[in-house]
Amino acid sequence: MTVYREERAWLFAYTRKPSARDYPEGLAYSVHFAYSRDGADFLALHQNYGILFAEAEISPEDTIVPKSVKNPRLFRLPGGGYGILAERTEEDGNPERGSTGADKTPERESAGTDKTPERESAGADKTPERGSTGAGYALLWKTRDFREFEPPVLLETGSPEWEALEKLAGERHRESRVVQGEQVTGSILEISNSLCDSIVQKWSQVYNIGLCLPESVTASSAEDVRTVRARAVYSDGSTVVKKVLWDTENIDFSVPGVYRATGKVCSPRYDFPLLKGYGDPVVFPWEGKWYFLGTNDNLNDIGLYVREADSVEGLFREGVREHLILGVDEEKDFVQTFWAPEFHVIGGRLYILFAVGGKIWGPQCHMMRLKEGGRIVEPDSWEEPVKAVRRDGSPLSSNGITLDMTYLDAGGRSYVVWSYRRGIGTPKDTGSMLYIAGIEENRPWRLSTEPVLLSRPLFGWENVSGTINNEGPHGFRKDGKVYLAYSGGSANSYTYALGLLTADGQEDLTNPAVWKKSGVPVLSFYSVEGEYGPGHHSFFTDEDGNLMIAYHGETSLESRLRCDAIRRVHFGIDGMPVFDMSQERDLNPALEQAKLRVEVVSGQ
Repeated sequence: MTVYREERAWLFAYTRKPSARDYPEGLAYSVHFAYSRDGADFLALHQNYGILFAEAEISPEDTIVPKSVKNPRLFRLPGGGYGILAERTEEDGNPERGSTGADKTPERESAGTDKTPERESAGADKTPERGSTGAGYALLWKTRDFREFEPPVLLETGSPEWEALEKLAGERHRESRVVQGEQVTGSILEISNSLCDSIVQKWSQVYNIGLCLPESVTASSAEDVRTVRARAVYSDGSTVVKKVLWDTENIDFSVPGVYRATGKVCSPRYDFPLLKGYGDPVVFPWEGKWYFLGTNDNLNDIGLYVREADSVEGLFREGVREHLILGVDEEKDFVQTFWAPEFHVIGGRLYILFAVGGKIWGPQCHMMRLKEGGRIVEPDSWEEPVKAVRRDGSPLSSNGITLDMTYLDAGGRSYVVWSYRRGIGTPKDTGSMLYIAGIEENRPWRLSTEPVLLSRPLFGWENVSGTINNEGPHGFRKDGKVYLAYSGGSANSYTYALGLLTADGQEDLTNPAVWKKSGVPVLSFYSVEGEYGPGHHSFFTDEDGNLMIAYHGETSLESRLRCDAIRRVHFGIDGMPVFDMSQERDLNPALEQAKLRVEVVSGQ
């Protein structure tokens, strides 16, 4: 009989069985984790979604060759910390068919003409040299505490390094367990309870566990009570201040004494779906009004339409007028794919950045500036749209499509980031890639530096089932850092998900080495119940100072109707943004009601 010690815990690494309906091979064949306090019953981490994914290879033709992993094994490293050894496979889980034949990742063209840097994706090391012997490959992830993982090292099976790690990992770890009703096989490692606590905190969703309010307040007017706020406390130890709507009708501020006030804690609530048939939503404040932009799927993505209201909620009310500010113009070759419009203030002027295509399909990035004194909802208030170009005036791309351009400013510099794709619909499809370049604020449509590759869809959740996308970037700054979220997976399917790139805002953001790319999505169809394929987002600050994220998703696994959602962006105890906060986890409904002792000290 096995005897378990109470001060110990267990970590289980495994892969799942693929499901063509709701969990395809690119997701299932990644390393998942579960934990146990008794060695028998295991609970999934990260909602049973993958945590470690194999990186794809780049073929000599500059196409993505997706990879997966199977049979992960956990072990302790001799010098301290832990290792995870897993077999790299083809995307479908079958053994690798050998190397692509290239000794190194080939040089590739960037956005049409210039060569890209040697670095493939933000902050990643070069792809290791490897022969073309046809031998299999394994991936080694190193970690000290299973909260953060170093970039994987590619090992050739049969090599001295592989054999040494094989001895450490061994086969004794191969065990079968039930996790969330599914029988899976993997590797179990005994760890300390304190390490297990930190792992659970890292890979579990944050939720509201308490509310802090002063027991009493001294007041001479209703305004003194209205300024009292609540501090919501969350499961990871983070907190956030929330407004309270206090009822003071029963308090007579002309008569000193002690009264009781009741109130309702406010938390942003936007029911999903807000709008049906709109992708890539943008919510934007301007001169006392709120505006909504998006790709209008209801009208076959034709035209740019704007909504105007006095509040964010008003943008989504029944019967709100949509103003057409840019329609089809065959003479200017604005015919189709009016995609992903975004408002941005650049150099004090308001722009809309968007993509549009002509009679021959092929969207390209454009900008349109609001005239001095112009109104957003009036077509004549906008200057003629101009195409984004390189610093020498040549096209942003001469052999592909460009779209989803966004604007960033940090460290006194201005940048644009966009998605570029070549060979779409052909065997030489490169997949969509994120590029960045510097601009000058007085003419942002013209790059001031050469385009630089920032990210490609190398992970299984980015290139799942042939949907090889890095697109829809949009970012914000906080505490000196730049956060750039983007979308991977299928733009109109349940696998769509948000990834995240982070950088120090004082660095040169056109240097890929300053960026760190998350290995897992920060928002997926496992994040918020009833929301599938969340992606292509934008950020805004609401009337109460909350940072909010707007994005589109579907209402079921089968639906392909893009619908809009809005959620508050939380910041965890580690300072990182949390994008998957549901309304119930943001504020526990049982904690909404607040009470306050009010001592009135003098009359009005």
